[in-house]
Amino acid sequence: MMLVAIGLAFFVVSALQAADSGDAQIRAKAGPSEIVITTTSRLAGAIHSLTWNGREFIDSADHGRQLQSASNFDAGSRIQSETYNPTEAGSRFDGAGLRSTSVLHALHARGNELTAVSQMAFWLRPGDRSGTNLAKNTSVLSNHWLKKRVTIGVPGLPHAIQYDTTFTVPEGEVHRHAVFEAVTGYMPAAFSEFWMFDPVRQQLQPLSDGPGELSKPVILATPEGLHAMGVWSAGQPSKGFEQVGYGRFRFAPQKVVKWNCVFRVTHPKAIRTGNYTFRCYVLVGSLKNVTDTMTALHRRLAQTSTR
Repeated sequence: MMLVAIGLAFFVVSALQAADSGDAQIRAKAGPSEIVITTTSRLAGAIHSLTWNGREFIDSADHGRQLQSASNFDAGSRIQSETYNPTEAGSRFDGAGLRSTSVLHALHARGNELTAVSQMAFWLRPGDRSGTNLAKNTSVLSNHWLKKRVTIGVPGLPHAIQYDTTFTVPEGEVHRHAVFEAVTGYMPAAFSEFWMFDPVRQQLQPLSDGPGELSKPVILATPEGLHAMGVWSAGQPSKGFEQVGYGRFRFAPQKVVKWNCVFRVTHPKAIRTGNYTFRCYVLVGSLKNVTDTMTALHRRLAQTSTR
Protein backbone atom coordinates (compact mmCIF):
# COMPACT_ATOMS: atom_id res chain seq x y z
CA MET A 1 0.00 0.00 0.00
CA MET A 2 1.11 3.57 -0.62
CA LEU A 3 0.11 6.73 1.25
CA VAL A 4 -0.27 9.64 -1.15
CA ALA A 5 -0.85 13.24 -0.05
CA ILE A 6 -2.16 16.17 -2.03
CA GLY A 7 -2.22 19.23 0.22
CA LEU A 8 -4.27 18.17 3.23
CA ALA A 9 -6.02 15.29 1.47
CA PHE A 10 -4.57 11.81 1.96
CA PHE A 11 -5.27 8.70 -0.09
CA VAL A 12 -4.24 5.12 0.56
CA VAL A 13 -3.39 3.62 -2.82
CA SER A 14 -2.71 0.07 -3.89
CA ALA A 15 -0.66 -0.32 -7.05
CA LEU A 16 -3.05 -3.12 -8.05
CA GLN A 17 -6.36 -1.41 -7.33
CA ALA A 18 -7.96 1.24 -9.49
CA ALA A 19 -10.44 3.85 -8.33
CA ASP A 20 -14.12 2.97 -8.79
CA SER A 21 -14.79 5.89 -11.15
CA GLY A 22 -13.09 8.76 -12.87
CA ASP A 23 -16.37 10.49 -13.69
CA ALA A 24 -16.58 13.83 -11.87
CA GLN A 25 -17.49 17.47 -12.35
CA ILE A 26 -16.55 20.75 -10.66
CA ARG A 27 -17.81 24.27 -11.37
CA ALA A 28 -17.63 27.89 -10.30
CA LYS A 29 -18.99 31.22 -11.54
CA ALA A 30 -16.76 33.37 -13.75
CA GLY A 31 -18.41 36.50 -15.10
CA PRO A 32 -21.58 35.74 -17.08
CA SER A 33 -21.22 31.97 -16.85
CA GLU A 34 -19.85 29.07 -14.84
CA ILE A 35 -16.59 27.35 -15.71
CA VAL A 36 -17.48 23.65 -15.72
CA ILE A 37 -14.77 20.96 -15.73
CA THR A 38 -15.59 17.29 -16.38
CA THR A 39 -13.39 14.21 -15.98
CA THR A 40 -14.17 10.69 -17.17
CA SER A 41 -13.25 7.09 -16.36
CA ARG A 42 -12.49 6.64 -20.09
CA LEU A 43 -9.51 8.97 -19.62
CA ALA A 44 -8.39 7.76 -16.16
CA GLY A 45 -9.58 11.02 -14.59
CA ALA A 46 -8.01 13.38 -17.12
CA ILE A 47 -10.09 16.44 -18.03
CA HIS A 48 -12.41 15.59 -20.90
CA SER A 49 -14.37 18.86 -21.04
CA LEU A 50 -14.14 22.49 -20.00
CA THR A 51 -17.03 24.78 -20.86
CA TRP A 52 -17.69 28.48 -20.31
CA ASN A 53 -20.32 30.82 -21.73
CA GLY A 54 -21.75 28.33 -24.21
CA ARG A 55 -18.42 27.12 -25.61
CA GLU A 56 -16.48 23.84 -25.31
CA PHE A 57 -12.76 24.54 -24.89
CA ILE A 58 -11.37 20.96 -25.14
CA ASP A 59 -11.14 18.69 -28.19
CA SER A 60 -11.27 15.30 -26.47
CA ALA A 61 -11.04 12.96 -29.46
CA ASP A 62 -8.58 10.23 -28.47
CA HIS A 63 -6.46 9.68 -25.33
CA GLY A 64 -4.04 12.51 -26.05
CA ARG A 65 -6.28 15.51 -26.75
CA GLN A 66 -7.37 16.61 -23.29
CA LEU A 67 -6.53 19.13 -20.61
CA GLN A 68 -3.92 16.90 -19.05
CA SER A 69 -0.28 16.29 -18.07
CA ALA A 70 2.59 14.20 -19.43
CA SER A 71 6.35 13.81 -19.19
CA ASN A 72 9.21 12.68 -21.42
CA PHE A 73 12.70 11.38 -20.57
CA ASP A 74 15.95 10.59 -22.33
CA ALA A 75 16.09 7.04 -20.82
CA GLY A 76 19.79 6.56 -21.49
CA SER A 77 20.09 8.11 -24.95
CA ARG A 78 19.31 11.39 -26.69
CA ILE A 79 15.84 12.59 -25.70
CA GLN A 80 13.28 12.03 -28.46
CA SER A 81 9.67 13.07 -28.59
CA GLU A 82 7.19 10.48 -27.24
CA THR A 83 9.68 7.60 -26.93
CA TYR A 84 9.64 7.47 -23.09
CA ASN A 85 6.46 9.44 -22.54
CA PRO A 86 4.20 8.72 -19.52
CA THR A 87 0.81 10.29 -20.33
CA GLU A 88 -2.07 10.93 -17.92
CA ALA A 89 -5.04 10.12 -20.16
CA GLY A 90 -3.61 6.95 -21.68
CA SER A 91 -1.70 5.59 -24.65
CA ARG A 92 -1.78 6.10 -28.40
CA PHE A 93 -3.06 2.54 -28.74
CA ASP A 94 -6.16 3.46 -26.68
CA GLY A 95 -7.33 5.55 -29.63
CA ALA A 96 -10.92 6.75 -29.24
CA GLY A 97 -11.80 3.71 -27.14
CA LEU A 98 -13.67 3.57 -23.84
CA ARG A 99 -10.72 2.36 -21.75
CA SER A 100 -7.40 3.89 -20.75
CA THR A 101 -4.11 2.09 -20.24
CA SER A 102 -3.39 4.63 -17.49
CA VAL A 103 -4.72 3.64 -14.06
CA LEU A 104 -6.64 6.08 -11.86
CA HIS A 105 -6.10 5.30 -8.18
CA ALA A 106 -8.01 8.10 -6.47
CA LEU A 107 -10.28 10.98 -7.41
CA HIS A 108 -12.25 13.43 -5.29
CA ALA A 109 -14.35 16.33 -6.56
CA ARG A 110 -16.38 18.82 -4.56
CA GLY A 111 -17.56 22.32 -5.39
CA ASN A 112 -14.80 24.06 -7.34
CA GLU A 113 -11.93 21.65 -6.53
CA LEU A 114 -10.78 18.29 -7.85
CA THR A 115 -7.89 16.07 -6.75
CA ALA A 116 -6.67 12.88 -8.40
CA VAL A 117 -3.86 10.33 -8.28
CA SER A 118 -2.99 8.27 -11.34
CA GLN A 119 -0.36 5.93 -12.73
CA MET A 120 0.46 7.02 -16.24
CA ALA A 121 0.62 4.80 -19.31
CA PHE A 122 3.44 5.14 -21.79
CA TRP A 123 2.18 6.85 -24.94
CA LEU A 124 3.83 4.19 -27.11
CA ARG A 125 3.67 0.43 -26.62
CA PRO A 126 6.97 -1.50 -26.64
CA GLY A 127 8.03 -1.91 -30.24
CA ASP A 128 5.99 1.05 -31.50
CA ARG A 129 7.55 4.08 -33.13
CA SER A 130 7.05 7.84 -33.06
CA GLY A 131 8.05 8.76 -36.58
CA THR A 132 11.27 6.81 -37.08
CA ASN A 133 12.09 6.66 -33.36
CA LEU A 134 11.55 3.39 -31.49
CA ALA A 135 9.84 3.36 -28.09
CA LYS A 136 12.33 3.02 -25.22
CA ASN A 137 9.82 1.68 -22.69
CA THR A 138 9.48 -2.08 -22.17
CA SER A 139 5.98 -2.02 -20.61
CA VAL A 140 2.65 -0.40 -21.44
CA LEU A 141 2.09 1.00 -17.93
CA SER A 142 4.79 3.17 -16.37
CA ASN A 143 5.78 3.45 -12.71
CA HIS A 144 5.43 7.23 -13.01
CA TRP A 145 2.70 8.69 -10.80
CA LEU A 146 0.83 11.94 -11.24
CA LYS A 147 -0.96 13.82 -8.47
CA LYS A 148 -3.02 16.85 -9.39
CA ARG A 149 -5.21 19.44 -7.72
CA VAL A 150 -7.42 21.63 -9.93
CA THR A 151 -9.19 24.62 -8.37
CA ILE A 152 -11.51 26.88 -10.36
CA GLY A 153 -11.06 30.48 -9.21
CA VAL A 154 -8.50 32.10 -6.95
CA PRO A 155 -9.35 34.97 -4.57
CA GLY A 156 -10.53 37.93 -6.63
CA LEU A 157 -9.76 36.20 -9.94
CA PRO A 158 -12.67 33.96 -10.97
CA HIS A 159 -11.30 33.36 -14.50
CA ALA A 160 -8.13 31.67 -13.15
CA ILE A 161 -7.85 27.92 -12.64
CA GLN A 162 -5.04 26.92 -10.30
CA TYR A 163 -3.47 23.74 -11.67
CA ASP A 164 -1.06 21.94 -9.31
CA THR A 165 0.78 18.83 -10.48
CA THR A 166 3.30 16.51 -8.83
CA PHE A 167 5.19 14.03 -11.03
CA THR A 168 6.90 11.13 -9.24
CA VAL A 169 9.96 9.74 -11.02
CA PRO A 170 10.46 6.20 -9.70
CA GLU A 171 13.51 4.86 -7.94
CA GLY A 172 15.74 2.79 -10.17
CA GLU A 173 15.27 4.84 -13.33
CA VAL A 174 18.27 6.82 -14.59
CA HIS A 175 17.66 9.89 -16.70
CA ARG A 176 19.76 12.95 -17.46
CA HIS A 177 17.02 14.99 -19.11
CA ALA A 178 13.36 15.30 -18.10
CA VAL A 179 10.60 17.31 -19.76
CA PHE A 180 7.50 17.85 -17.62
CA GLU A 181 4.45 19.03 -19.54
CA ALA A 182 2.79 20.30 -16.38
CA VAL A 183 -0.42 21.04 -18.26
CA THR A 184 -1.49 21.14 -21.88
CA GLY A 185 -4.78 21.97 -23.55
CA TYR A 186 -5.93 20.56 -26.88
CA MET A 187 -8.64 22.84 -28.22
CA PRO A 188 -11.08 22.91 -31.15
CA ALA A 189 -9.83 24.54 -34.36
CA ALA A 190 -12.24 27.45 -33.81
CA PHE A 191 -9.64 28.82 -31.37
CA SER A 192 -7.64 29.84 -34.42
CA GLU A 193 -5.94 33.02 -33.17
CA PHE A 194 -2.57 32.54 -31.45
CA TRP A 195 -1.37 35.30 -29.14
CA MET A 196 1.68 36.00 -27.01
CA PHE A 197 1.04 38.17 -23.95
CA ASP A 198 3.60 40.08 -21.89
CA PRO A 199 1.91 40.64 -18.50
CA VAL A 200 4.64 43.05 -17.38
CA ARG A 201 4.14 45.46 -20.28
CA GLN A 202 0.53 44.37 -20.87
CA GLN A 203 1.33 43.85 -24.54
CA LEU A 204 -0.60 41.40 -26.70
CA GLN A 205 1.06 40.30 -29.94
CA PRO A 206 -0.12 37.88 -32.65
CA LEU A 207 1.84 34.64 -32.95
CA SER A 208 2.70 32.55 -35.96
CA ASP A 209 1.70 28.89 -36.02
CA GLY A 210 5.23 27.97 -35.01
CA PRO A 211 5.16 25.23 -33.92
CA GLY A 212 7.24 25.51 -30.81
CA GLU A 213 7.87 27.24 -27.52
CA LEU A 214 8.73 30.75 -26.44
CA SER A 215 9.42 32.56 -23.19
CA LYS A 216 6.19 34.57 -22.95
CA PRO A 217 2.75 33.15 -22.06
CA VAL A 218 0.52 31.90 -24.86
CA ILE A 219 -3.21 32.48 -25.41
CA LEU A 220 -5.47 30.78 -27.96
CA ALA A 221 -8.69 32.60 -28.86
CA THR A 222 -11.61 32.65 -31.26
CA PRO A 223 -11.30 35.35 -33.96
CA GLU A 224 -13.81 37.68 -32.29
CA GLY A 225 -12.06 37.30 -28.90
CA LEU A 226 -15.21 36.23 -27.07
CA HIS A 227 -13.62 32.95 -25.92
CA ALA A 228 -9.97 32.38 -25.04
CA MET A 229 -7.71 30.17 -22.95
CA GLY A 230 -4.16 30.89 -21.84
CA VAL A 231 -1.56 29.67 -19.37
CA TRP A 232 0.87 31.37 -16.99
CA SER A 233 3.22 30.17 -14.24
CA ALA A 234 5.34 31.99 -11.70
CA GLY A 235 7.73 29.04 -11.96
CA GLN A 236 8.70 29.82 -15.56
CA PRO A 237 11.32 29.72 -16.94
CA SER A 238 13.24 26.56 -16.05
CA LYS A 239 16.87 27.23 -15.16
CA GLY A 240 19.00 26.93 -18.27
CA PHE A 241 15.96 27.07 -20.56
CA GLU A 242 15.09 30.74 -20.32
CA GLN A 243 13.90 31.09 -23.92
CA VAL A 244 11.21 28.40 -23.78
CA GLY A 245 8.38 27.19 -21.55
CA TYR A 246 5.14 28.09 -23.32
CA GLY A 247 4.23 26.29 -26.53
CA ARG A 248 1.63 26.58 -29.27
CA PHE A 249 0.83 24.16 -32.07
CA ARG A 250 -1.69 23.87 -34.89
CA PHE A 251 -2.52 20.41 -36.28
CA ALA A 252 -4.50 21.35 -39.38
CA PRO A 253 -5.31 17.81 -40.65
CA GLN A 254 -6.69 16.86 -37.22
CA LYS A 255 -8.52 20.19 -36.86
CA VAL A 256 -7.09 20.80 -33.39
CA VAL A 257 -4.82 23.39 -31.75
CA LYS A 258 -2.73 23.11 -28.61
CA TRP A 259 -0.92 25.14 -25.95
CA ASN A 260 1.32 23.86 -23.14
CA CYS A 261 3.36 24.88 -20.11
CA VAL A 262 6.62 22.91 -19.99
CA PHE A 263 9.38 22.59 -17.37
CA ARG A 264 12.77 20.96 -17.93
CA VAL A 265 15.31 19.40 -15.58
CA THR A 266 18.80 18.23 -16.56
CA HIS A 267 21.83 16.78 -14.77
CA PRO A 268 25.15 15.63 -16.29
CA LYS A 269 24.88 12.22 -14.59
CA ALA A 270 21.29 11.68 -13.42
CA ILE A 271 18.36 13.76 -12.30
CA ARG A 272 17.08 12.90 -8.84
CA THR A 273 14.20 10.51 -8.50
CA GLY A 274 11.13 11.41 -6.44
CA ASN A 275 8.65 14.26 -6.68
CA TYR A 276 8.65 17.29 -8.97
CA THR A 277 5.87 19.81 -8.25
CA PHE A 278 4.67 22.63 -10.50
CA ARG A 279 1.93 25.23 -10.33
CA CYS A 280 0.36 26.73 -13.42
CA TYR A 281 -2.69 28.91 -13.91
CA VAL A 282 -5.06 28.18 -16.77
CA LEU A 283 -7.03 31.31 -17.71
CA VAL A 284 -10.50 30.97 -19.23
CA GLY A 285 -12.94 33.61 -20.50
CA SER A 286 -12.88 36.26 -23.18
CA LEU A 287 -9.52 37.46 -24.51
CA LYS A 288 -9.85 40.51 -22.26
CA ASN A 289 -10.72 38.35 -19.24
CA VAL A 290 -7.64 36.21 -19.88
CA THR A 291 -5.17 39.10 -20.34
CA ASP A 292 -6.55 41.03 -17.36
CA THR A 293 -6.33 37.93 -15.16
CA MET A 294 -2.82 37.08 -16.31
CA THR A 295 -1.67 40.64 -15.55
CA ALA A 296 -3.21 40.46 -12.07
CA LEU A 297 -1.59 37.07 -11.37
CA HIS A 298 1.80 38.36 -12.47
CA ARG A 299 1.52 41.39 -10.19
CA ARG A 300 0.49 39.17 -7.30
CA LEU A 301 2.75 36.15 -7.74
CA ALA A 302 5.67 36.94 -10.07
CA GLN A 303 8.26 36.56 -7.34
CA THR A 304 6.84 33.22 -6.16
CA SER A 305 7.57 29.71 -7.40
CA THR A 306 6.28 26.44 -5.97
CA ARG A 307 8.98 24.33 -7.56
